[in-house]
Amino acid sequence: MNSKINLSTEICGIKFKNPIIAASGTFGFGEEYNELYDVSILGGISSKGLTLKPKDGNEGIRIWETASGMMNSVGLQNPGIEKFIELGIAQMRKFDTVLIANMGGHCMDDYTKGASLLSDSDIDMLELNISCPNVKSGGMAFGIKANVAAEVVSSVRKVCSKPLIVKLSPNAENIVEMAKACENAGADSLSLVNTFQAMAIDIHKRKPVFNNIYAGLSGAAVKPIALRMVHSVCQNVKIPVIGLGGIYTAEDVLEFIMAGATAVQIGTINFNNPLAGESIVNSFYELCENENISNLNTVRGCI
Repeated sequence: MNSKINLSTEICGIKFKNPIIAASGTFGFGEEYNELYDVSILGGISSKGLTLKPKDGNEGIRIWETASGMMNSVGLQNPGIEKFIELGIAQMRKFDTVLIANMGGHCMDDYTKGASLLSDSDIDMLELNISCPNVKSGGMAFGIKANVAAEVVSSVRKVCSKPLIVKLSPNAENIVEMAKACENAGADSLSLVNTFQAMAIDIHKRKPVFNNIYAGLSGAAVKPIALRMVHSVCQNVKIPVIGLGGIYTAEDVLEFIMAGATAVQIGTINFNNPLAGESIVNSFYELCENENISNLNTVRGCI
């Protein structure tokens, strides 16, 4: 890597050596991937999605390949926040990279109790997943209506002293309105987009592929839409934005930076190529050198 190229970035006072973060739900807690390459090369790692209590996840098929992407219905399988604090953080702290804890919940109490526990733990940042279904509102995700999302963010903000990232769903009624509502409610940063709601049918069994009928679509197919949403949000908020959605290459990373993103997350590509994190980081340095970019501030938001 060219030592003259500075690709570090900063979000809420936290410095990342480069803008490339492993996305939640695609990287576990980093240990398995570290057997393949040194994951400390990454700017950060967002943990497996955590819930207040342990979850087994969904039954039936969980992953389904699609054209230029994949669908998943994993169901936030995780050991629970207390077990993560007890064992997971120490495991992730072995890596020289920013530690982001991703957290979801199915009711307001889940969010506030979980955020309080994580806020008192040795994490660098908290990423709030508001795409979870609100069991007290008929299963509609917290991230659909801006006023509901703002209520969650405001409640979590009161108990969270860590930098707070709010992860937005592309299924929101209005993504810009949603982003502004979360910013006004106390979010320090935003990450977007989460998966798109989608469906697959097994024509031989004449039934949906997934037990829950609908699942989350991610991968290269969603990138142009995700890029548009990131650009729109960056034009309308003042807080840092982390872009994600179908990022497979160094060129993809640079597109999101030019659209205004402060950093990016890579997700589905980790399933396609377990070495993708290392490859994209190295390629990104080469790309910036070839494009005479010595500092990302010179191109961030240039579109």
